[in-house]
Amino acid sequence: MHGSLKRILTGAGFLSLTLVIAVAGYRLSGWSLLDSIYMVVITVFGVGFGEMGPMTPQLRIFTMLVIIAGCTSVGYIFGGFFQMITEGEINQALGARRMTKEINTLTRHVIICGYGRIGQILARQMVEAKQPFVIIDNNLTRIETAEAMGFLVRLGNATDEGILESAGIERAKVLATVLPDDAANVFITLTARGLNPNLIILSRGEYPSTEKKLRQAGADHVVLPAEIGALRMSHIIRHPAALSFLEETVDGSSLNELLSQIDVQVDELAVVSGSPLIGSSISTVQVRGKGTFIVVALRRVDGTTLINPSHNVHLAEGDTVIVMGHKGDIPKFAHHYALKRQMRWRGDVVQGQS
Repeated sequence: MHGSLKRILTGAGFLSLTLVIAVAGYRLSGWSLLDSIYMVVITVFGVGFGEMGPMTPQLRIFTMLVIIAGCTSVGYIFGGFFQMITEGEINQALGARRMTKEINTLTRHVIICGYGRIGQILARQMVEAKQPFVIIDNNLTRIETAEAMGFLVRLGNATDEGILESAGIERAKVLATVLPDDAANVFITLTARGLNPNLIILSRGEYPSTEKKLRQAGADHVVLPAEIGALRMSHIIRHPAALSFLEETVDGSSLNELLSQIDVQVDELAVVSGSPLIGSSISTVQVRGKGTFIVVALRRVDGTTLINPSHNVHLAEGDTVIVMGHKGDIPKFAHHYALKRQMRWRGDVVQGQS
């Protein structure tokens, strides 16, 4: 682009200089100012209505030089314009090809359908978490904004199977559809579930009545922004001191960071194949832990979560036990019972065999 712009400016400068010299030449030959300007214009732009005054041999040679210089300048300017257009198209094509190539290399990435207010916040969070993602939106302005941020994008309707496939939905880990249109979110959820049965789908719902439809379409989690906002306002009204404590303690750090100050953490212990805890009850797990932690939740292999599960609930292969306890004790317990441990720390999940 810089080369083509420089070419245009050079041509314009040379043309201006040619016009000034040409007018001065005709004036020196005794022509009036108007006749000189008129002669220069019809000469440079090839109109050629005829001479406006007496033409000496020297003036004819001068006129030929004006024609050559003027036509060369105009051609140089138009060449710069064509170069600019061509470069833009080529760069656009190369950029699209590069982006397609990058998307094709992604695995276990996140697809964000919609780059509105929620989509933009979600994209920033993915950047902070260093989680690769692709944005889909049918609005060219929003796509250009996302592309200017360096994000991988796809322009099109997320309800189209071809667009979802171009975003690598077969290899994706999570799809988040955050459009303000519930009907579109339901259709996207249904389409995405058909393309990737193992995909984790997060769907936005504007109305509580839509939650059931989204889950029937295949959504694993439904987020209702209006309900979340109302609940937060309710908590501020009913429990202002507790909420302020959680938000402001330790310079606004997360709950896990706060717990770490007292040597406590929240962990996930996945019950793997061959674990001696398969078939054991929650009470057995806590007894074997010798009081070093408490079980706060149980996520079943089918994805359902039991908060504060009953002591009589039994574990199965593939279940995940969410516990809270001292940092040094949980790894020992996991190692002893051959559990796959997923430690939650500062909001991230770090997997490690212990």
